[in-house]
Amino acid sequence: MLSSIFYKTFFKDFAFLVLRVFTGSLLIHHGFEKLNDINNFADAFVRPLHLPFPVTLSYLAADSEIVGSWLLILGLGTRFGATAILGTMSVAIYHAIATSGFNIYLLELLVLYFSSAFSIILLGPGMFSADYLVKSIFKIEPKFMNSFSSKQIFNNNLSSRKLMSKSINQKKLFAFPFSSFLSS
Repeated sequence: MLSSIFYKTFFKDFAFLVLRVFTGSLLIHHGFEKLNDINNFADAFVRPLHLPFPVTLSYLAADSEIVGSWLLILGLGTRFGATAILGTMSVAIYHAIATSGFNIYLLELLVLYFSSAFSIILLGPGMFSADYLVKSIFKIEPKFMNSFSSKQIFNNNLSSRKLMSKSINQKKLFAFPFSSFLSS
């Protein structure tokens, strides 16, 4: 019974939704704060790292946080938005360590944003996202195989493909978590 409650895809996809929306909602204001006084941000955070074009890089950091947050919230281009956030958080973590050492009070929020973005990159946006809708509408499938291996697989697994297509058509999008408990 516990497996029917905790391991259904509905809860997993709902957890991805919560992770995406809260990460994006909590991070977006940091980008807007950078835009409020971009020169101050460039002087305080970019110039101490001796990076070229500090104001341009400051705009890039602010834009990656704002646009990346919106992409996370909407679930559209989610991995791209999470990658932009991951890059910004990587530089921010480097800055915090370079200027203050391993100060947990400076690093904790940065590491939480970093780990959230990294998790979203690895796990994907989930079923409750615009990416999922786009994928289901256009039925995008990666083409990893070359023509030789696809011919071999086609000849060997023709009957298994027919069985797979029948099982895919019968698959439900949502299974009520207590359905196995209620039916017994």
